[in-house]
Amino acid sequence: LLTVTMFLSTLTPKFYFALTVTSSFISGLIFVFEWWHFRKYGTSFIEQVSVSHLRPLIGGAENSPPAPAAFSAGENESSRQNMPECKVWRNPLNLFRGAEYSRYMWVTGKEPLTYYDMNLSAQDHQTFFTCDTDALRPSDTVMQKAWRERNPQARIKAAYQALELNNDCATAYVLLAEEEATTIVDAEKYFKQALKAGEMIYRKSQNCHSQSPQHEAQLRRDTNVLVYVKRRLAMCARKLGRIREAVKMMRDLMKEFPLLSMLNIHENLLEALLELQAYADVQAVLAKYDDISLPKSAAICYTAALLKARAVSERFSPETASRRGLSTAEINAVEAIHRAVEFNPHVPKYLLEMKSLVLPPEHILKRGDSEAVAYAFFHLQHWKRIEGALNLLHCTWEGTFRMIPYPLEKGHLFYPYPSCTETADRELLPTFHEVSVYPQKELPFFIHFTAGLCSFSAMLALLTHQFPELMVIFAKA
Repeated sequence: LLTVTMFLSTLTPKFYFALTVTSSFISGLIFVFEWWHFRKYGTSFIEQVSVSHLRPLIGGAENSPPAPAAFSAGENESSRQNMPECKVWRNPLNLFRGAEYSRYMWVTGKEPLTYYDMNLSAQDHQTFFTCDTDALRPSDTVMQKAWRERNPQARIKAAYQALELNNDCATAYVLLAEEEATTIVDAEKYFKQALKAGEMIYRKSQNCHSQSPQHEAQLRRDTNVLVYVKRRLAMCARKLGRIREAVKMMRDLMKEFPLLSMLNIHENLLEALLELQAYADVQAVLAKYDDISLPKSAAICYTAALLKARAVSERFSPETASRRGLSTAEINAVEAIHRAVEFNPHVPKYLLEMKSLVLPPEHILKRGDSEAVAYAFFHLQHWKRIEGALNLLHCTWEGTFRMIPYPLEKGHLFYPYPSCTETADRELLPTFHEVSVYPQKELPFFIHFTAGLCSFSAMLALLTHQFPELMVIFAKA
């Protein structure tokens, strides 16, 4: 002790300054290396070495995450071969403009739809409801102009003009049902008139569709109108509480037009069956559409996770699971949740009510915040109905991000998460909504530690340089 005291008394302020500068430089190098290693590999080098080499020496063991499900490998390969861009899809459960979106705007004074979203809908209407033979029918010529109108009142006025020319103009009734009707009951009345007119025109087109390419185009248009009307009628029945009737209409529509699977009518069917709590029928629909070769959606992935969670959620307890480990059924449920969260990581915050919902847009971006809003808006009630399902989701969903390889552009069960979703979601969702961004990995502890050590030693070096005598007295004390 005497020797140490004598040694310290001989040290000069220059020594303390050199010591703090050196330690700051070394800790800075460690920090830079740790940051580079984290950016490249997603883990802390010091933490990785301690877990891999030091923990086994002191008798510790790393808890390895459960192995991915058997379906993941094939699905991953198939998805990578068909890696899509940020394609915007029509929302299968989009609301009615007059009966729902307009009512929201009247009450809140906020516009629930963006101009970009409505412009996409205008393009859809022109694609689905018009064709080259519209000049042959004056009412269709008027409706062709109506779909291009930006002003809602101008569109409604044009629809009435079309009905004056032809009382059986199905597309005019469609426009009035979507935009003029202020209740679902009124919308359903218009759609029933559209169905009567649409079926009659469809039968006429069927009889002469093989005569020329123009007639084939007209048949496609009349088919689109008929399918659209039947689907919206089924959605009206669902909203008015006639759920079994809605399920029957959707099943009949899928049987009658099996080639129109890209319209995702099965997602409407899944939601209605969940409302009936017909879980066996939901599983049967999933078995058909949750296939490697078919595109996924949040409705598919999260409904599959909900069914698996339903088998174990009522008795699930994090404390009990940590003591005895997970059972096979619990592992399957956790893997299904991880799969769903990797497909769309924005959904859990809405289901767990960590973020507030808004009305879903008319178009969604798969794996984006817009799809998450649309899914949670209709399916939150189904998760709440199953006791313990949200608790299981709360306990397990964040574990997904530890399983996905780093950097974040890589995927685990699906193709890499698209980097363009945030920009597209900001175009689709209203400005008053805070757009959810893909969760970033948190910085490891040792990066924070080395950054703090570097900053602290640099501050000591600065203080030693500015106040050498005081710092020497402090160090000796």
